[in-house]
Amino acid sequence: MREALDQWDFVILAYAVSTIALGALIIWAWRAMHRAEARRDATRRR
Repeated sequence: MREALDQWDFVILAYAVSTIALGALIIWAWRAMHRAEARRDATRRR
């Protein structure tokens, strides 16, 4: 176990959390866009 805390551990963790959150946001937005397009297409067919 290290005595001193290295700032790069926190920097790397912050980048990792940000990357995962951004990926989740992109997937969520993409799925929401497809659902909206499907609803639009369904109303046009009626």
